[in-house]
Amino acid sequence: MKALRLVQSSPQPLLVEEAMPRPKPAAGEVLVRVHAVAVTPTEVQWYGTSRAKDGTPRAGAVLGHEFSGEIVECGVGVTEFAAGQEVFGMNDWLAEGALAECCVTTPELIARKPERLSHEQAATVPISALTAWQGLFDRGGLQRGERVLIHGGAGAVGLFAVQLAHAHGAHVITTVSANDTDFARSLGADQALDYRGTPFETCVRDIDLVFDTVGPKIVQRSWQVMKPRARVVTVAVESKSAEDDRVRGAFFIFEQNKTQLEHMAGLLQAGKLQPALDAVVSVSAATEAYRGAVPRRRPGKLVISPIEWSIPQASGVNTGR
Repeated sequence: MKALRLVQSSPQPLLVEEAMPRPKPAAGEVLVRVHAVAVTPTEVQWYGTSRAKDGTPRAGAVLGHEFSGEIVECGVGVTEFAAGQEVFGMNDWLAEGALAECCVTTPELIARKPERLSHEQAATVPISALTAWQGLFDRGGLQRGERVLIHGGAGAVGLFAVQLAHAHGAHVITTVSANDTDFARSLGADQALDYRGTPFETCVRDIDLVFDTVGPKIVQRSWQVMKPRARVVTVAVESKSAEDDRVRGAFFIFEQNKTQLEHMAGLLQAGKLQPALDAVVSVSAATEAYRGAVPRRRPGKLVISPIEWSIPQASGVNTGR
């Protein structure tokens, strides 16, 4: 099959197309024909991108661990899925990702794709929606009627956080760019503040929960608008190494959770949760996408699809095209 391998991560990512053997699902695994892959630029720095399961250095990783596609084959012991079913989800961070014609995953990491969503839309959901859910409710303990301040409410995670907090009955305040205030309100934000034009400290008070997707500096500014027993959750990568112990303590990384993913699928199918897709780019633009060089036109994630390849198809490999 054809795949993109990360051959350089610094100073800028470089992905190169190569031919590689199509994987065979082991017992308890499924093989998925990939239709769409969401781009997460920080994946280049993930531990699993440069390290194997035994901790040894790893080179040439296949990125893209958030995808949507169709099951091609089920390994021994898999009973809840069957070939031909459309699914979305993730796979093991230490395994090869989905920037390939096919990828391997397990039933615990995928769910049936909502029929009302395209593969491109579905690929934007798993990591972002689960991060928003777990940050708000599992880690943040958000309760109905509380006031939540969401920094970055038009970002990949923030747009789901705004919707979920609103649906939960919270009073939602979010900071976004001036161009995204209307978009944030359409998601359910009670107040959408231009983070450049309206410093939130001047007009926000009595916050019960701060959910941050931006970074430690904005968390530092948030202390003054919080209630005495308020909580803070941040998913911004740089917060992990912040100097302030309170910021480091507020940092969390989401966990893969099948039950929650299936719940998100139900909300999406019912129209109670909406994905946001910025743009769809081809495989040839994958390097630019991971470098942040693709112009952003609207809120949401970049998605690589359709999977168009230049390497001739290997004999006997059915790509479904």
